Amino acid sequence: MLCEAGEIAEGASGRNGGQVNPGLKPDPDAILASYGEDLGLRMLRLAGGAPDLVFSLIARHRIECEARRCGMLRAATHPRLVPAVQRTAEQYQRLGAPVEYLPRTAIAEASGTDRYHGALLDRRGGAVNPLAFAHGLARAAQAAGAVLHGQSRVLSLTRAGGGWSADCASGSVQADSVLLATNGYTDGLWPDLSRTLVPVFSSIAATEPLPASVAGRILPGGQVLWESGTVTVYYRLDAARRLLIGGRGPMREIAAATDIAYILRYARRLWPALEGVAWTHGWSGQLGITRDHVPHLHNPEPGLWICLGYNGRGVALGTALGAHVAARIADPAAPLDLPVSRLRPISMHGFWRLGVRAVVAAGRLRDALGI
Repeated sequence: MLCEAGEIAEGASGRNGGQVNPGLKPDPDAILASYGEDLGLRMLRLAGGAPDLVFSLIARHRIECEARRCGMLRAATHPRLVPAVQRTAEQYQRLGAPVEYLPRTAIAEASGTDRYHGALLDRRGGAVNPLAFAHGLARAAQAAGAVLHGQSRVLSLTRAGGGWSADCASGSVQADSVLLATNGYTDGLWPDLSRTLVPVFSSIAATEPLPASVAGRILPGGQVLWESGTVTVYYRLDAARRLLIGGRGPMREIAAATDIAYILRYARRLWPALEGVAWTHGWSGQLGITRDHVPHLHNPEPGLWICLGYNGRGVALGTALGAHVAARIADPAAPLDLPVSRLRPISMHGFWRLGVRAVVAAGRLRDALGI
């Protein structure tokens, strides 16, 4: 049974950039150094194979969500970032992943702009319409017997005999096991949990459907792209030839594309042919960013599991880890390919909005100055 605070996929699950990104945010060598070869390799296999699960679920349940296994580009916005992108590509290549490094001329051809100095191409990645994907998963779960309740925020969670009682505004649910999966919308339901990650807003704008002559100049190979600058910008084209471009916006919900006018200006800098194109939609969602940029798995009490902190990769990682943790709940002997950690609140967490604004402002300045 699912108790969802809002409607299904109302949060960033349905309001993200639709990029199905493989892997973890830190480089493979950093994961291996932090977690050791055995667990580190299992973490990398789980995260690297996450897009496989996404696209297999889409095929198995015939989910209509504009799915494309088109590959992902990570592009360096400055020469100083090229060595890091090259190192990442080399590390994935050593693991046998279908990853290659693209020099400046190749990424200019792939992106349609001369902005970038090099890029990593990971053929495991792709794109979906995230809202349609989440709704498709919900329908598949219901067909398998799951009961989903929207507008059913859990107000309290207490031990009840050998299990748990989840109290909502309209009733309560008894369960042997509970999984909290609140990510960027984590509240005070469980002590200190909301202080273990930062709920960063990510904002997206979409154009009107572009003429073929304009759309054909943007990502002509069909990939999705995210920038390896200090402040991440990401984009893709959808099935209707709209450009969807996003990044760090104001630390609040936005209502229109004009609320992130600087991203619109940046898009025109990338592709001058967008001058005069109408921006028809703008929206945002909250991501869960952890201090170490790795998803966190907690088991603070018997029968209570917590999984969150996808650091902008929730389409693939959230899907994979949901299935992974569910398997462990169903079978206590099932292996876990993510460490179970204790809750570690971030110091000065109450000032997260000020901190994010300062980091974003400094990052934009660094990117503008090329330092």
